[in-house]
Amino acid sequence: MTKRIERVYQFVASNDQFQTGLTTNDVAEGLMLQRTNVSKDLNKLVRAERLIKIDGRPVRYAVSEKAELQMDSSTQKPYPKKEHVKSYKENPSARQKNNGSQEFLRGDIFSRIIGSNGSMKNAVEQAKAAILYPPKGLNCLITGPTGSGKTYFAHAMFRFAVTSQVIDEEKELIVFNCADYANNPELLMSHLFGYVKGAFTGAEQDKTGIIDQADGGMLFLDEIHRLPPEGQEMVFYFMDHGTFSRLGESSKNHRADVRIVGATTEDPSSSLLDTFVRRIPINIQLPAFDQRPASEKVDLVKVMVAQEAGRIDRQISLSEDVVKALIGSVSYGNIGQLKSNVQLVCARGFLNHMNSEEMNITIDDLPEGIRSGLLLLANKREALNELSKVLDPKIVITPNDQMILIQQDTYELPYNLYDIIGDKAALLKADGLDQKTINHFISTDINVHLKSFYKNHGFAFNADNKLAEFVDQKVIDTTNRIYDMVREKLGYAFQQNFVYAMSLHISSFLKKLEHGEERSTNDNIRQMVAGFPAEFQIARKIRYYISESFAVEIPESEDYYLAVLLISLRANQKDGKIGVVVAAHGNSTATSMVEVVTQLLDIDQVQAVDMPLDMPPKVALEKVSRAVMDVDDGSGVMLLVDMGSLATFGNEITQNTGVEVRTIDMVTTAVVLETVRKASVLGTDLDSLYDALHKFNGYTLKEQNNSEANKKPTAILAVCASGEGTAQRIKEIIERSLIGEQKQLQVITQSVVTLPEHLQKIQAEYDLLAATGIVDPKISAPFIPLDRFINQDVKAILNRLLLDHDQLITYPEEAMQASKAVDLIKHFIRENFTFINGDKLARPIWDFVTNLVEDVGLSDHEFGLEINLALHTAGILERVLLKQPLAVTTAEANQLITEPLYDQVHNHIQSFGRMLRLNIPSAEEYYVLEVIKTRVAEADKKTVSSEEI
Repeated sequence: MTKRIERVYQFVASNDQFQTGLTTNDVAEGLMLQRTNVSKDLNKLVRAERLIKIDGRPVRYAVSEKAELQMDSSTQKPYPKKEHVKSYKENPSARQKNNGSQEFLRGDIFSRIIGSNGSMKNAVEQAKAAILYPPKGLNCLITGPTGSGKTYFAHAMFRFAVTSQVIDEEKELIVFNCADYANNPELLMSHLFGYVKGAFTGAEQDKTGIIDQADGGMLFLDEIHRLPPEGQEMVFYFMDHGTFSRLGESSKNHRADVRIVGATTEDPSSSLLDTFVRRIPINIQLPAFDQRPASEKVDLVKVMVAQEAGRIDRQISLSEDVVKALIGSVSYGNIGQLKSNVQLVCARGFLNHMNSEEMNITIDDLPEGIRSGLLLLANKREALNELSKVLDPKIVITPNDQMILIQQDTYELPYNLYDIIGDKAALLKADGLDQKTINHFISTDINVHLKSFYKNHGFAFNADNKLAEFVDQKVIDTTNRIYDMVREKLGYAFQQNFVYAMSLHISSFLKKLEHGEERSTNDNIRQMVAGFPAEFQIARKIRYYISESFAVEIPESEDYYLAVLLISLRANQKDGKIGVVVAAHGNSTATSMVEVVTQLLDIDQVQAVDMPLDMPPKVALEKVSRAVMDVDDGSGVMLLVDMGSLATFGNEITQNTGVEVRTIDMVTTAVVLETVRKASVLGTDLDSLYDALHKFNGYTLKEQNNSEANKKPTAILAVCASGEGTAQRIKEIIERSLIGEQKQLQVITQSVVTLPEHLQKIQAEYDLLAATGIVDPKISAPFIPLDRFINQDVKAILNRLLLDHDQLITYPEEAMQASKAVDLIKHFIRENFTFINGDKLARPIWDFVTNLVEDVGLSDHEFGLEINLALHTAGILERVLLKQPLAVTTAEANQLITEPLYDQVHNHIQSFGRMLRLNIPSAEEYYVLEVIKTRVAEADKKTVSSEEI
C-alpha cells in the first residue's frame, strides 16, 4: 500500500510538468486528502529536498532539481526544467495541450459535481450567483434531506469562491454545528462571537469566536434549524450590520466580513424565524437520491468505488446486480447511505478476494441488508427500467481512473480500513483460524468501524432525525443532558445507543402516565438493583430531572427501572438477551423496520424475515425457524408478525427447535423498537416482555401527535386488486366532489397485493381520514364501503369526515336488494367508463359476481365484497376492449395455477368472457383471485377468533 506522503510527491511530480508549482489546496483536492495532512507532507518533502517552495501568495511546491536527477538516474523520464517555464507561458497551445490536469484542478469545481448539468444544475447556478453577486456575495441556505450532500456542497461553494478570487487562497471554510449549542444561547454566543475576561466563571482572559476566524472568508452553519430564536436574532443582527459584541460586552464594537451559508433538513418557513429567513435571499434545494436520474446514480456509484480502488491500488469490477443492489439499498440516507454501503461492500470484497489482483464483486459478496436493495428496486419498475438502460453487465474501475477526480471525498476515513483488514486477517490466520471464521470476525469489525465513523459524523446514519420520528424532540434533548450527567457521575463508558434507548424508555413511561397506567416493582428487580447503589442514586436524580422537565409526577418505582436501564447500557454488556425476529408479508416490509431499529439501537440480536406474497407457508416457516435459532441466546425469542399464517408459527417453532417463542401480531416499527429496547435490558424475561408489549401504546405524546398530524396532508386510502382500477375510479369521484379547503384532501390508491408492504409508510406520511375498498386495512380511521362513494352524497361524506375524525362510518348490516346493486353498477359504469354499456352489462356482471362469491364460500360474509368485485369486473371489461390489461410478473403467473381456488375463479371468469365473446387474460384472473384470497383469509381469521372465544 502506497504511503500518503509518496502519493503526495507523485501527484506533484505528475501534475506539475512545467514547474509552475502546485498549491496545498491543489494537492488536497486532487488526492481528496485533508488539507492539514497534505501541508505536513509537503513540508516534510521540502525538508527532505525532494520538493522546493516557490515564493508567492499562495505558496507553491515543485519537484527539486536534486529529486529530478535521482529520477533521471533511475531510468525514469526527467521532468522539464525551469527554463521551460517561459516558453510554456508564452505558448497557449502548449498550455492547452499539457496542462489539462492543472485546468481540471483550478477550474470550475462545480463541473466536478455529478449532476451539475442535470439534477444539480439549478443548485449550481444559484451557488455561483450567491458567491459572485457584487460586492460581497449573498448569504444562502442549503436545504435537502439527510445525506443529500449539503456539507460537500458548502465546501464546493467555498472552493469556487477561492478559485474565483473572491476569498483569499489561505482562508479555510469555518464549520459550526448549531445542534451542539441548541439549548444554551449564552454558550452559543461565546462560541460564535467570543467573550471577554470575567464574562463568566472561568473566563480568565479574552477569547475570540469563530466569527473572527471566518473574517474575510465563509462560515458554514450546519443544522441551522437547531439555532434557538435568541441565536437566530444574534446571527441576523450580524448579517444586517456586520458588527457584533463579545459575551460580557455591552456595545457592538467589533466588525467582521463573513459570507454565511446555512444548511438544514427542515422546511425553513416552519423551523426558522421569518425575520431570519428574509435575510437569506437564496435557498439552494438539493435533490434526494431517489429524485436523481439513473445515469447520475450510476456515476455516483462509480465515483465512490473509484475512491476505494485508489485506496487499495487494485482494479474493482461490479456486476450489474451489485450496482442495482447498492442503488436500491438507499432508503433513508441518500448519498451518505450509498457511500457507507459502497465502503462496506468494497471492504467485504477485499476480504473475500484478498489474494486476487482484481476484486470481482458479485451479488454473493453483498451482506443481506444491501442485497435486499435488489428486491426493493424490483418493486420500482420505472426506476429499474431506467437503470437497465444505462447499466452495462459489468462495470470495471481501475485505480488510476480519472473518475476519482470528479468528486471530492469530504468525509475521508481517518484510517485505512483495508490495512486493518489485511493485518487482522494475517494475525487470525497465524492463530490457526480457518478462512470462514476469519471472514466472520473481520466482517463484524468492518461493520463496527464504518457504523462508528458515520454515526460520529452524522453523514449516512443521522439517527437523531430518525429517532425524532418516534419521540418528541424535547425528550431527545432531555436525554442528551441526562447522558452528560450520568457519564460524569458514574465514570464508565456506555453503549453508543444510550441516547436512543433512554429516549425511548422515557417516552414510553410518559405515555403510560398519560394513560393513567401504573407499574409496581417486584422482588426480582429490587434484588437486581441492590448490588448497584451508585446507579440507583443516579436513577433517582434522573427521575427528579424528568419530573421537572415535563411537569409530571413520576412514581418512585421508576427509580428501579431507570437503574436497570443504566446497568444494561454499560459498555461491553454480554449477558444473554432475548432474541427478536420480525416477519412480515411483502418483499422488504420486515427488513425496512429492522433497519430503522438497528440504526437507532445498534443491537444485533434481531433479524428480519420478508415473506413475499407468493412464498409458500412451509418455506416461510423454515426461514423464520432459522432466524429464531440464529438470534436465540438462551433467553427465548419474541416473534413479531403482521398477519396471516405467520401468527401461528410460534408453537410449531418451539416444538421443532426447543426455543421458547412468544408471538405478537400487528407489528409496526414502533413495536419493533420497544421490543428490541426491552429485550436488551438486563433481567427481562420472555413472559414479562410479552405482557408489556400487549400494553404498549406507542411513544408519541398527545401534544406532539396533534402537532405532527396537522403537518401531514390529509388523505383517504382506496384499496382495490391492482391499485389502478376501482381505486382510481373512487379517487376520481372523490376529487370531482372536493370544494374549497377540501381540495387539500388527497386520495391514495393502493393494491391489495402490496398493501402490507406500503401501509406503514402511507400512515407515516399522511393523516388518513378513512379507508375504502376491498379490505379494511385496520387503521385508526373509519372504513367506508365502496358503494357509499357511488350511491350517496360524496360531499356529505367528506364533510362528515373532515368535521369529525372519530365518527365511525359503518356498513349497514341489511343487504341491498339485487335491483339496487344493479342500479349502482349502471351508475358507476356511466360515470367512469366509455366503451362498455352499463344498461346492458350491469345485470350480467352482478350475476357473475354473486355466483363466483357463492362458489368460493363467501356469500355469508360482507356484502361489500360483491359490490367491489362488480365494480372491478366493469374495469376488466373496459381494459379488455382497450387491449390494456393489467400486467403480472412471470413468477406471479406461474403461482396463479397453483392456488387452491384457481380452478373455480378461472372457470367463472372464462365462462363469463365466452358469454360476452371476450378473451379475458390470465393477468386479470390473478387480481380477482387476490381479492378472493384476502377475503377468505379474513373469514378464516374471524372463524378462528370466534371459536377461541
